[in-house]
Amino acid sequence: MSTFNDSIDPVTPDLCQLVYLSHITSTGLSSSSTLNDIAEVAIKQNKIDNITGILCYGNGYFLQCVEGTEQALTNLKNRLLLDDRHKDLKILDFSALAERRFAAWSLRSITLERWMVSEPRLKGFMPFKPDSWESNEYKEFLNILKNYYEEQVESGNIDTQPIKYSTLGLTLGKVIGQHQAFFLIQAILGGLIVLALLWLLL
Repeated sequence: MSTFNDSIDPVTPDLCQLVYLSHITSTGLSSSSTLNDIAEVAIKQNKIDNITGILCYGNGYFLQCVEGTEQALTNLKNRLLLDDRHKDLKILDFSALAERRFAAWSLRSITLERWMVSEPRLKGFMPFKPDSWESNEYKEFLNILKNYYEEQVESGNIDTQPIKYSTLGLTLGKVIGQHQAFFLIQAILGGLIVLALLWLLL
C-alpha cells in the first residue's frame, strides 16, 4: 500500500504544484512500454485537466512534478495511489504556485541513466536516487530541468509528446553495445564446450 505525507503549506485552488517520488514495481518492470503507456494516458488526461509537468525515471525511481488546480492535482494523486506500476509513493511538496514552470509540457518524460545524460548539472544527480537526497535537493534538480525547458522554449524546439522509447530495450542495447567482445567470447567458449561434450559422448 502506498503512503504519502502531504505538505502543510497552504494550498489555493488557483495554481498548485505536486511533487512526489515512488519506486517502480515488478508490474511496471514487466513491460518495456511502461513509460510510454504512462505518458500516453497521462498526456491525454492532463490536457483535459489542464495539468502540466515532467516525469523522471531512473534506477527504479519515479520523480514527478505536476502543476494545476488543487482539485485536479488531488484527483491525480488519488489515481496515482491506485496505480500498481509503482509503490511507496511519497509526497515531497503539495503547495501553492505563483506560475507554471512547464507550461508547454502536458507531461515530458525523461529517463535518467548516467550514460544517457549529457547535461553536466544533471550528471551531479547520477546515479538517480532521489530518496537519498537532502530535503530540498529535489528543488535544485527541478530548477535545472526548468532551465532546460526555458532553453527549449526560446529555441522553439519543444519536444513532441509523448517521447517514444523502451527503457528496457535501451538499457539492453547499451549493455550489449558496451560488451560485444565479452558476449562474442562467451558464445565461442560455449560452442567449444558443446562440441567437446558431443565428442566425449560419441
